[in-house]
Amino acid sequence: MPGRPRLTWYSADGERVELSGAVLENWVNKTTNLLVEELDAGPGTRVLLDLPGHWRTVVWALATWRCGACVVLGGGEADVVVTSRPAAHAGTSAPVVAVALPALARRVDDLPPGALDAASSVSTYGDALGWVPGTEPARPAWIADGELVTHADLVLHAASRAAAPDARRVLREAVDATVALDALAVLATDASLVLADPDLAARLRTDAEARDRLVGPERVDADLLGADATGPS
Repeated sequence: MPGRPRLTWYSADGERVELSGAVLENWVNKTTNLLVEELDAGPGTRVLLDLPGHWRTVVWALATWRCGACVVLGGGEADVVVTSRPAAHAGTSAPVVAVALPALARRVDDLPPGALDAASSVSTYGDALGWVPGTEPARPAWIADGELVTHADLVLHAASRAAAPDARRVLREAVDATVALDALAVLATDASLVLADPDLAARLRTDAEARDRLVGPERVDADLLGADATGPS
């Protein structure tokens, strides 16, 4: 059902973003089109995701994989840099895509010269997926902490991280950019993911009532935030 929630985001400052299957697909298609048409991304392209754990990180990772490219975390060479900290990549030879994290952001403030503003650029691309190069299964899809995963092994690798493979609505903390793998594991089983940013997750672990107010309405059947001495088990 394309209208049901697939990815829901909560931040400590009260932001809630819900993406249905159809809306998530539109975001991924638009972002893929930008990667391919603007940045020539395809098999072998290394896309550095310098982003925190966030729903936008999931979108950029899914788009990178859709065009057959490789998500890179941490250091190392990159052909494209996607970052919420564009000033930190001043002087890099790779194209820099600046990402504004707030849901309603329409532009990136203080955009460095030469950087591409994702907030204003992604929206100009079509909801339908345009031409994309074919995925090459043996090419890298994920490089992080010295670990390399090919496209052929990507879904199984993500599934190996799943703590609740039979759940239909999973709540977990968006610790860092590895949340992209967590999301892939959930989405691959046609389930739904609810993400809490680290500050909110820490608060929920010590506030059982607030946690219940999130878990109940969201119909979570696998709460993976972890326990606190005063929180739920």
